[in-house]
Amino acid sequence: MTSVYEPMEDSRLLERHVRQLARGRVLDLGAGSGVQAFAALENPAVTEILAADINPLAVERVRRRIEALPPEQRNRIAVIKSDMFSAITWKFDTIICNPPYLPDEEKDHDPALYGGEEGYEWSVRFLREAGNHLSPNGQILFLFSSLTNRERVDLELKRLGLQHEELGMLADFFERLYVYRIWRADG
Repeated sequence: MTSVYEPMEDSRLLERHVRQLARGRVLDLGAGSGVQAFAALENPAVTEILAADINPLAVERVRRRIEALPPEQRNRIAVIKSDMFSAITWKFDTIICNPPYLPDEEKDHDPALYGGEEGYEWSVRFLREAGNHLSPNGQILFLFSSLTNRERVDLELKRLGLQHEELGMLADFFERLYVYRIWRADG
């Protein structure tokens, strides 16, 4: 990995909802540049934030941004290197995820962008594991693309017994971006 995913229209769409809806203990999984973690930091309903990314360059970039914060903010945010949930044992009130979602038939592209051969594999794995890290009444703020296969994402949510609502959509010339708020049916 030679670069860090820079915020684009997908990040900005999710960021608006993060600023408004993030609460409690927050995980920004696949943090990249940290745009979602720092948006959550602006919400007074957020008590602490953990940003996590598999890319050591992303982890270092977020770490430098944290070090530049005033102490009262710096004490509320941390960053770790983690392959999805591999280094994470805690439960969170809000999990934020802007996953890699483009189809990668050649299987050799940037893992920050490509979510598997069909595009949805990374997202399905995330959804299957996220429930183990969601506190009671927790929520997931999740962005994905029509290129990911919305029907496949919806089917996985149903299979897992997760409820969802569409918070936003942005149409581009070649795809639609969706932001879902997801929660347990019993939560």
